[in-house]
This record gives sequence, C-alpha cells and structure tokens, in this order.
Amino acid sequence: MSRSSNLSRLHLGALRDVATFRAHVADLQIHIPCDDELTGSLADPLDRSGIHLGNRFAIQPMEGWDGTADGRPTDLTFRRWEHFGLSGAKLIWGGEAVAVRHDGRANPNQLAINAHSSEDLNALRETVTRSTTDLLVGLQLTHSGRYSRPNAHSRPEPKILYHHPLLDQRLGIPSDYPLLTDSNIREIVQDFCKASKLAQDAGFDFVDIKHCHGYLGHEFLSAHTREGDYGGSFENRTRFLREVVQGVRSLAPRLEIAVRFSAFDTVPFQRDKFGTGTPETLNALLPYRWGFGVNTENPTEYDLREPIEFMHLLSQLGVKLVNISAGSPYYNPHVQRPAFYPPSDGYLPPEDPLLGVARQMEVTRILKQKFPELIIVGSAYSYLQDFLPYVAQAAVREGWTDCVGLGRMILSYPSLPHDVIQGRQLQRRKICRTFSDCTSAPRAGLPSGCYPLDPEYKHSENAALLKEFKAQK
Repeated sequence: MSRSSNLSRLHLGALRDVATFRAHVADLQIHIPCDDELTGSLADPLDRSGIHLGNRFAIQPMEGWDGTADGRPTDLTFRRWEHFGLSGAKLIWGGEAVAVRHDGRANPNQLAINAHSSEDLNALRETVTRSTTDLLVGLQLTHSGRYSRPNAHSRPEPKILYHHPLLDQRLGIPSDYPLLTDSNIREIVQDFCKASKLAQDAGFDFVDIKHCHGYLGHEFLSAHTREGDYGGSFENRTRFLREVVQGVRSLAPRLEIAVRFSAFDTVPFQRDKFGTGTPETLNALLPYRWGFGVNTENPTEYDLREPIEFMHLLSQLGVKLVNISAGSPYYNPHVQRPAFYPPSDGYLPPEDPLLGVARQMEVTRILKQKFPELIIVGSAYSYLQDFLPYVAQAAVREGWTDCVGLGRMILSYPSLPHDVIQGRQLQRRKICRTFSDCTSAPRAGLPSGCYPLDPEYKHSENAALLKEFKAQK
C-alpha cells in the first residue's frame, strides 16, 4: 500500500452525523455499536463489590514527561491533574504512571517514588479532588523494564526478563546482556509494596499494578523462555503479580488493587518502503514464544486463552478493577493507540484505525461477558472523535464494558465527559484528531501534551522545538 493510498482513507473529522459514521463502519465490515442519540445514561452510577463510581467515564493514566530530575511533579503535572478533576469523569485511573524506583523510570522526567513522595502524591490527589466530589482516584505504579531510560532520553538502560529475538535487535541489546535475577525481582516486588503504602498514606483509593504496553509487568506475562521462579509456566509468569498483591494487602490494607493489562499483543511492526507499518519477518521464530495473548502459529492474531486465565486469577485475588488495553506504543502503536497520523518514530497505519478500535472493543466485550463480577474499563475510544459519546453509550448499554477510558482526548478536550453528561453539544475545535504530537514530543525529550489544540503547549517554546524535531524525521 502506498503512502498516498493510506492517507486517502476517510478521516473521521470529515464525518458530521451518526448515520454517515455507521455507514462507514458497515463499509469496513466491522462491528462497533453506536446509538443514534444520547440519552444521558453515561451519567449513571455503578455500584459493585463495594466500589461506587459516580458515572461511566474514566481518565486513563498518562505520563507527562514533565517531572523534575528527581521525579517530582511540576506546574505542568499539576495542571494536567487539575484537568482530570475538572473533566467530569468519576474514575481517575492511576492519574500518572509513577516509577517505584529510579532505575525503572521510562524517562528522566517521569514521576518516581522518592523522599518527597508523601508530600507530592498528597498534593496531586488534592489537586484532582479539590473541585469535585464523589471521585475514585488511583495511582498507577510501574517499572519500565525493557524501556527504562532513567538518566537521559538518549541513553537506554533496559532491565529485561528474557532475550527477545526481535526487540533485542531493535533496541541494540547484545546477546550477553544480563537478565534481572530472581533476587532482583524480589527487590522490585518490595518496591511496589512500599510505594503502595505511600499511596495509601497520601489518600488514594487504589493502586494499579501496571501490566501493559511492553513494560516490566507486561513482560512477565510473555516470559515463556525465562528460567527460574518468574518464567516458563503461567503460574511462574504471574508470580510477580501474586507477590505484589499479597504485599500490598499486608502494607496498605485500605487500598483497592487494580490492574491495567495488555490483553493481547502482536509481533513488532516496522516501516516498509512506503512508510507503512508491516510485521517484522518471523523466519524461523514459529511457534512464537515471546508474546502474551497471541496465536503462537500466527502471532499477528490474538488468542485469548491465557488472558482469560489471567482474568480468572485477578478475580481470585480479589482485584475488582481491570482496565483492558493492548500491544505496545514502542513496537505496534496502531494496535495500542489507533491514530490516523503516526508519531515521529512510528509508521503509517497498516489498516483503517477503526479496525484497531473495533479489535480492542471486541476483546473487552469477550472478557467482560466472561467476568461480569469485575468492573471493566475499555480503551481505544479517543480515535472515535465526534462519535465517541454515541459509541461509548452503546458499549456500556450493551454490556461491552462498564466504563469508557479516555486518554489523548482529555489532553485536548478535558471537559468532554462533563459536556456529554450535561447534554451539551461537543466543542469540535477541541476534539483530538490523533495528530500524535503527544507521543512525538516525548520521543524528542519534550513534555507530552496536545501541541495542536491546547494553547499552553501550542504557544510554548517546546512547540517550536517539536516542529524542528519533526522536520528532521
């Protein structure tokens, strides 16, 4: 597929009514539920298993790449969290990915647990809650594993569980690069547990033990080739989760525990000669032993047997909140974050982005129907743009998900949930059109934000730096 043919696909911003959107979805031969009109049902509360949610909107955790060198929040961080509180959503999922230790930071400006954490975390939580009530606020705890860059944007310092034949080559990891030992992992488990105690003391309602997007928790799930206590069997690959949950319950018993996980993956993608994403050549790598939720004989397809087993485990562990995502922004972003325009280090989408939306929604529907007792948050809704509320309402009404998670959209249009709940017409000039600058900026070592639409970023010095960076790509 040529660059011109890819970009000639219909952009959702060109569609002005629900009927045309539904016809476009039908033309693609996919199923995305969509209501004809909004009834206000997204404002309905949810009470289940002792958890109360004031409505059906959730704010996804987003790293701002705007913390200090020692992992403390800045004015930009507080501004973003203030927007979360003003958004109208009643579930603030994680707020931000916070590294539990310095060497597990994804970048040198990621928030991190440190000597000032009690003060900082309490201040962030109060920033969210000061302007509204009836919120459930969590903190996402993370270790970036293979994608750790704690000291410089240009210096990867990966912490890996196993050698991956494709990602090692892509990231320049030599075959003799050391793996995290079982002893190292036990130390990281303790770091997660200590961080949860800080979150409890700061007044958070829950912590998210991050298992998505190629970071350490996610890599455990695909550690089929690892030896020792944390690899090989499903029991071993989930030992990290079980040990963290046990430790959190011991140190921070008032906290609920949540998990955001990539329910399926696919092989890494690369640019072809036209700039379009294409799967890496597998050659002799079948059956594929380096993925989770993939068909080992055809790993561009998902297989939900282990994700279903993982959900069973979450239910058995008493985890009540589960956020479904997919893939990784580092090696298959069209799967994780469907977009019309690629980030600077990405590729043109190999499919209409609506297929990516439909894929995540369908997997979330399957898992929700198998685990009705869990509170499920779905992802990948931002690409729906003007039609997001109509699809969200239908998905909740038909039982595909309990809540609709929003990420990129909140950067450009933080009051969208409030406008929908109040029955107001959407402000089209604020709607995220998936330009991907919120990803391209971090790739350039700049803070993440909506540079096209948010005046705070659009008119900043960083906007000029981002424009220069993109021109060089």
